[in-house]
Amino acid sequence: MIRTRMSAPAIALAAVALGAFALPAAGNGSGLGAPGITNPYESGFIQPYAGTPRYQHLAPTQASSTAQVNAPLGTARAERIAAAIGLHKSDAFSPRQFRLFVSGKGKGGQPASAKLVDQSVRILTNTRNRPLWSNVNGVLTPTVLASYGLMVNEQGLLQSPANSNAPTRQVNTVIEPGGYLGTWCRANGARDSLRALYRSAYTSEAVFGNAAQQGAGAAQLVPNQKGTVTATVGMSMAPSIWIVNFALIYVLSPTLAAKMPARWTPIPPAVATAIAASSTGQVPYSDYAALLKST
Repeated sequence: MIRTRMSAPAIALAAVALGAFALPAAGNGSGLGAPGITNPYESGFIQPYAGTPRYQHLAPTQASSTAQVNAPLGTARAERIAAAIGLHKSDAFSPRQFRLFVSGKGKGGQPASAKLVDQSVRILTNTRNRPLWSNVNGVLTPTVLASYGLMVNEQGLLQSPANSNAPTRQVNTVIEPGGYLGTWCRANGARDSLRALYRSAYTSEAVFGNAAQQGAGAAQLVPNQKGTVTATVGMSMAPSIWIVNFALIYVLSPTLAAKMPARWTPIPPAVATAIAASSTGQVPYSDYAALLKST
């Protein structure tokens, strides 16, 4: 398990680049013929990365300026997205429940599972002023790469948050049905929060997210094509998985959900090629740092 240090003391949820889920689709809301969607792929993402058509417009769009790269959603936009996917602040954990859950306390608390949740949220909210800290060639180095859908692990390796070695992938066992999340909620007065999560867009998007991660190989990168322009981004910025992660983090803490990346930006071709060519989906960050905006 990769341990990733953060600069901020607040706990944040992963891959919460999360993605390997096995939840049933809700009704026919995940069908490509959903009402009001004239072009299911106008975002440039194809299925299963695009996810439920009716929610695609809520996911981050491509950054149009360097100022937008790694910028957080902000509270106002996060609340609009939450409302659109069927969540409200009243559905979220209370501050006390949140503290107990992410610290592995409360009835049936599991510190190891809670730690994965904590690390995952921090990775998925790795936006401006919220760096991850890693050992890069012997130097403790801050990085901010959320808009690329990338992260640097504690050992200085650049990877997708959906990499099999990342907390944001390993946490899937914690949040799957019957896992720590569900059992803790039922034992600690958070059943309503759990019900709200499953009633939201989380359920239909998780089906797409599962398929996306299963077919992305070790690299866990996602293609995007608009006209003749092709780009690549890490799995955590694919609409289906981004919305799943947003719903999960929002239920834990609306404040932290507002720290998720507001826009995605293409991974430089040389970086994407190197990650895709790696048998582990990881490359030394120091070899490619100059090509990435990490602020």
